[in-house]
Amino acid sequence: MAKGLDELAREQLVELLEITAKDTIALDGTWFQSLETEQGMDTAMEHDRAAWRRFVPSEAQRLKKLLGLPDACGLEGLAAALPLRCTSLANEWEIAWEEDGALLFRITDCRVQNARARKGMGFHPCKSVGILEYGEFARALDDRICCACASCFPDITDETCNCAWRFWMEE
Repeated sequence: MAKGLDELAREQLVELLEITAKDTIALDGTWFQSLETEQGMDTAMEHDRAAWRRFVPSEAQRLKKLLGLPDACGLEGLAAALPLRCTSLANEWEIAWEEDGALLFRITDCRVQNARARKGMGFHPCKSVGILEYGEFARALDDRICCACASCFPDITDETCNCAWRFWMEE
């Protein structure tokens, strides 16, 4: 018998949220691979960047509202919002605070790269998309937050994760 959301137990709602995040990433991946196959990696990446450029400000604003974050939420607000992103819910990740006060967000197990490896495909060259995705997400939360790639394919500098993003405040 089908249940509405209001009839699901908390554990079921959490599981549904994780399933939905994974399904969303799978949909994004199949869309990307279709375009990649038909028009090549460069064109697919161009469209991928355009899609994320439009999506992440909306995602950030919805999470900001959900969490009740102020406009100047700083790195603490970012640390609260990053784990709730669709991509975070679908992947394994960790957050670390660096000695200089910067925040480091690392994807330690990436569904996209794992799926491509299973299919015998080359890794997704996600650095240019990630710079846009993480940078725009952070700026949509607080325009003082800066972002830089610490490690991401094709420029892997940290073999212990799929990608890593460093955030700091510019006053």
